[in-house]
Amino acid sequence: MLMKTMTMDDAMDIEARKVVVGGRLNHDHDDDGVWKEKRKTTATLAWKELSVVVSVRKGETQSVLDKLWGYAEPGTFTALMGPSGSGKSTLLDALAARLPPNAFLSGTILLNGRKANLSFGTAAYVTQDESLIGTLTVRETISYSAQLRLPDKMTCTERRALVESTIVEMGLQDCADTVIGNWHLRGISGGERRRVSIALEILMTPVLLFLDEPTSGLDSASAFFVTQTLRGLSRAGRTVIASIHQPSSEVFELFDRLYLLSAGKTVYFGQASQAIEFFADAGFPCPALRNPSDHFLRCINSDFDRVKATLIKLQFDSNDDPQEKETTAEAAIRTLLDSYSTSQYCYSAKEKIEEMSKVKGSILDCGGSQASFLMQAVTLTKRSFVNMSRDFGYYWLRLAVYIVVTLCIGTIYFDIGTTYNSILARGACAAFVFGFVTFMSIGGFPSFVEEMKIFQRERLNGHYGVAAFVISNTLSATPFLIMITFTSGTICYFMVHLHPGFSHYAFFLLNLYSSVTVVESLMMALASVVPNYLMGIIVGSGIQGVFMLVSGYFRLPNDIPKPFWRYPVSYMSFHSWALQGQWQNDLKGLMFDNQTPSSGVPKIPGEFVLVQIFQIDVGRSKWVDLSVIFSMIFIYRIIFFIMIKLSEDVTPRIRASFANRRMQLPAPTPTTQTYCM
Repeated sequence: MLMKTMTMDDAMDIEARKVVVGGRLNHDHDDDGVWKEKRKTTATLAWKELSVVVSVRKGETQSVLDKLWGYAEPGTFTALMGPSGSGKSTLLDALAARLPPNAFLSGTILLNGRKANLSFGTAAYVTQDESLIGTLTVRETISYSAQLRLPDKMTCTERRALVESTIVEMGLQDCADTVIGNWHLRGISGGERRRVSIALEILMTPVLLFLDEPTSGLDSASAFFVTQTLRGLSRAGRTVIASIHQPSSEVFELFDRLYLLSAGKTVYFGQASQAIEFFADAGFPCPALRNPSDHFLRCINSDFDRVKATLIKLQFDSNDDPQEKETTAEAAIRTLLDSYSTSQYCYSAKEKIEEMSKVKGSILDCGGSQASFLMQAVTLTKRSFVNMSRDFGYYWLRLAVYIVVTLCIGTIYFDIGTTYNSILARGACAAFVFGFVTFMSIGGFPSFVEEMKIFQRERLNGHYGVAAFVISNTLSATPFLIMITFTSGTICYFMVHLHPGFSHYAFFLLNLYSSVTVVESLMMALASVVPNYLMGIIVGSGIQGVFMLVSGYFRLPNDIPKPFWRYPVSYMSFHSWALQGQWQNDLKGLMFDNQTPSSGVPKIPGEFVLVQIFQIDVGRSKWVDLSVIFSMIFIYRIIFFIMIKLSEDVTPRIRASFANRRMQLPAPTPTTQTYCM
C-alpha cells in the first residue's frame, strides 16, 4: 500500500489556508448594505518625518522615534521588527493615536491622503494584554461583543451567522464551546486566546488593524497559525500592521513588508523578501541555514555589546561569522543606517509616500458601536451576571465566608435575651455585623480590577459607553448581594434572637444589604483609579478603618472631637448611619431587667438605653438612617462614573500639562481619543 507523507510546514500551511478561505466564504451571508459598503472601503496609511519625544524628568527628554517614513497599503501585512526598546510599540501607538500623555508627536500621519484622527472601530487595536472574561466560552465572548456593537436592526439570525463566520475565519471552531479560562478554570491555549482577541476586533470589519506583538509567548506552531490568519485578513482588503518579536523563518516568510527599527531609527523598510539582499549589500550577509529575522536582530541589537566584547577578548566567543568581526553592534547599526538612507529602498518609499499624500481618498466613518444604549446596558448586565454566577471567587466564596462568620456570630451571641448584660452585647453584635462583616466585601476588589481591565480595553475600542457599564455593573451585582445579605442576615437574626417582628427583620436585612452595597460601590470607585489590586485593598481597608473608628461604637458620638472627626467624617461614614438605625431597630420597644427579679432593680426601656448609653437621637426615624445609606450607594456610583470620565478626558490633559512643564516647552495640544458611541 502506498502512503503519502506531508511535512509539518505543508500541513500547517494547508490548515491555515483552509481557515482563512473558509472564513471569507462564510462572510457571504451578510446582505446588509452597510456591511457591503464597509468591506469596499479601504485604508492607506502613511507617515513621514514621524518623531516621538517623551518627557522623563524636569528639563530632560528622551527621543523614542526619530523622523520615520513609511506606509501600509490595503491587502498587505506590514511587520514592525526590532530589538526590545527599539520603538516598535511606540510607533504602533503613534499610528493608532494611543500615545501616553507624556509623549509628544511631531510629523505627519495620513489616512487615505488626509490628516485625520483614527476612530475606534475603523482602526482596531489588539494589545498584548489579553483582557478576556475567563468564565465565558469563545462563542459567548464573541456573541456578547456582537450584541454590544452591531446595529439593533440586524436580526438574531444575521448576528449569529456573523459570529459563526468570524469563529471560522479565526480557526476557533474546535474550541468555540470551551471557556477562556481563569485562575480556577482550565481554558483555551495561548494561541487561541490571541485569536479570540483578534476575532473581537474584526467583528465590525475594520479596514485598519493594529496588533502589538500578537505572537509573543506562543510556540512556533501557534505563532505560525496566528500570523497566517493575519495575512489572510490582509488578503481580504484590510490593512494589517503588527509588531513582531523574534519570528521564526516560517513566520518571516508570511510578511509582505518589513519595517526594521533600532533605537527609534529606520534600519530598513521595504519588501520583506528583499531584506536579506539589503543586509548583504551593506556587508552583513545572512549565513546559510540561519533564520533571517535572527540575523537582522543580532545585527541591530546593541544591548549586549559589552558582554560580547568581553567574550571576544577572552576568546570564548570566536567564530567565522562575519557579524562577529564587528566588536560592537553600534558600528553595524551606523553602517546599516547609512546604507538605508542612501539606498533605493529609502528613495522609493519616500516617493511613494509623496504620491499617496497627493491622492485624497475617502474619509473613513466612525466604526464604533452601532447598538443602542438600551441594547448595550442589557447585554452588559447579562454578560456580567453570567460571569459572576460562574466565577467562584466573585460572590460564591464570599457567600460561604459570610455564612461561616454569621454562624460564629450566632453561636457567640445565641439567644441574647433582655437582661442588663445583653444591652452592651446587642450593641457589640450590631457593631461587628455592620463593621467587620461588611468589611469583608473588600475581598471582591481583585475581581473589580479584572472587570475594569476588560472595560478599559473595550472602551478604548469603542464597544460601549461609561453609563451603560456603570448601570449594568450595578444591576448584575444586585441579585448576588441580596442573596448574600438574606442568607447571612437571616442566620444571624434568628440565632441571636434580635427584636422580634417582621418589620424589624426586614429592616435588618435592608440595612445589611445597603451597607454591603455601599462598600461594593466604594471599591468600584477605587478600582477606577487604583489599577493594582494590592494597593486598592490597602487603600480601601484604610478608608473602612477610619469610617469604623467614627461609627459611634468605639467612641461615643458626643465624645468624638467635633472638628473634622465628628463633622464631617462621622457623617460620611455609612457605619455611623447603619449602627444608629440598627440600634434603634433592635432596642426601641424592649424592656431590660436584672437577672434576679427579687433584687428590686427597675426595668430599663430601650429608649433610655439609646439616649443615655449609645447617645442616639431617637427623634430621628431609623428609616431616615436607611435612606441616607441608600443615597450613599447612588453617590458612590456617580463618583464611579465621574472618575472614569475624568480618567478619560481630564487626567490625560493634566498629565500632558505637567509633562510639558517638565520639558519647558510651549503647551502642545495633547492627543485626545475620539470615542464612538
